[in-house]
Amino acid sequence: MSVAPSARGGCGAAKAARRHQAGRAGGGRRRAAVVLLLLALAYAAGLLMFVLGGGGSVDGGGHAGVTVASLRRRRALAPSPPPPGSVYRSHIVFKRLWPDIRDDAASASTATSASVSTSSPWRRSMLMTSRYPNSGELWMPCVKRRLIPSDLPTSNGYLIVEANGGLNQQRLSICDAVAVASLLNATLVIPIFHLNSVWRDPSKFSDIFDEDRFIGTLRQHVRVVKELPKDVLLRFNHNISSIPNMRTKAYSSPDHYVQKVLPKLMELGVVRIAPFSNRLAQSVPSNVQALRCLVNYEALRFAEPIRVLADDMVVRMMKRSSLAGGKYVSVHLRFEEDMVAFSCCTYDGGRKEKIEMENARERSWRGKFHRPGRVINPEANRRDGKCPLTPLEVGMMLRGMGFDNTTFLYVASGKIYNAAKYMAPLGQMFPLLQTKDTLALSEELAKFEGYSSRLAALDYTICVQSEVFVTTQGGNFPHFLMGHRRYLLGGNAKTIKPDKRKLVLSFDDPNIRWSRFKHHMLEILHHSDIRGIAFRKPNDSIYTFPMPDCMCQQDGI
Repeated sequence: MSVAPSARGGCGAAKAARRHQAGRAGGGRRRAAVVLLLLALAYAAGLLMFVLGGGGSVDGGGHAGVTVASLRRRRALAPSPPPPGSVYRSHIVFKRLWPDIRDDAASASTATSASVSTSSPWRRSMLMTSRYPNSGELWMPCVKRRLIPSDLPTSNGYLIVEANGGLNQQRLSICDAVAVASLLNATLVIPIFHLNSVWRDPSKFSDIFDEDRFIGTLRQHVRVVKELPKDVLLRFNHNISSIPNMRTKAYSSPDHYVQKVLPKLMELGVVRIAPFSNRLAQSVPSNVQALRCLVNYEALRFAEPIRVLADDMVVRMMKRSSLAGGKYVSVHLRFEEDMVAFSCCTYDGGRKEKIEMENARERSWRGKFHRPGRVINPEANRRDGKCPLTPLEVGMMLRGMGFDNTTFLYVASGKIYNAAKYMAPLGQMFPLLQTKDTLALSEELAKFEGYSSRLAALDYTICVQSEVFVTTQGGNFPHFLMGHRRYLLGGNAKTIKPDKRKLVLSFDDPNIRWSRFKHHMLEILHHSDIRGIAFRKPNDSIYTFPMPDCMCQQDGI
């Protein structure tokens, strides 16, 4: 009887011992698992550091390892993403936003149908007012009142200039040549047009401008003759190139001409200045400025063949936009091959585009872009707003600013680079788009083919008459056009000149929402509106800012 309890006690002790041993074994297994897990993590971390360290390094003991220095070197060598706005991604953004852009237009159309008014949102929009709000002051052309006609003194001799560049570069040279002739009391010979390697237009003055009007308008201010007299030409063996060329620096002062050029003119009776582009300072006496105005806005009129067709095209554009009251938007699109090549910007054409642009640069500028020390940085150019906008970008910008698909758009341009690709999206966004080729018959344009300045004159005339003018790249065409529109429309014609440094940021975000994109475009439009009305500052061009030199307030002050 006494054995049973002992037996039960011994059996319980044995069981307790077994549980203790099992617990110790289980704890050991858990510790082993933790150790294995830590070893695995350490191995993975070491492998990762080995890869990032470029294979590691060998320490003094001959073991492979990773140093902090090697990691830093690897990070320094790894390419960093370019700053925002550096890369052309506009085609990606457009593809993503197109459904929203299309739906936006459909919503506007539905709202119009439901409206009692018969006018479209475009006509009612504040975006489409041709003049900016002002303080009530009305400015009018008054250049003729500021120039007092008088009997001209005996001429000191003949001035010959060579105007180079495109249409408006030539226009600038002509205006400045008249001003210089006045300073020298010289007789101006109708300017010679230099055949430019880019424009390749062999037109003469009389092919583009009305010679008789030019001479007649200036007759009481500066003498102008169509050609150099034969007796003068005989003295130089009938070779104008033999006439001394008074090479002049850009933006030379009136004093330079009086002190350096006038003595030679009085000695020889004739001088030549070639090239003659931007050869007179922006700031000159008020009477000289007024003469510049007279030349640009009154004396220079396009030759009759250009004028007749251009006027007809304006009438046709207004008829086609009759649903909008004859109002239309004009866009100066600078996306010709030479412009894209000269900008040294990169788009989405890959190797094919790169080869074509390199060939175009070499063809027109022969080695200029490969000179020692010349650095080409397409990404920096884009961030700085120096890249021409593609037709797609122009379309997206305008749609974001509120111009819907009922807007009548006129595109002024030369031959667009890769037009089939780049113009298609613009046509999608603005199906009522017009160009020279759609407004004029092919036989009407045939006599202008091969003459880029004459074709540009057609564009110029149509853009002057537009409700809103949109400039997408710098150059003489938009600068002269903005000034001309200000001159004709009381100083405050509507011009949209976007800040492209801000614009490219929105085009660089593939994930941007349409509502956010529109917000950015309206901000850019507002900033452009603020700069709408402007008076000429001392170093500004009078051809862009005709107030106050060429214009007076309505009361004549």
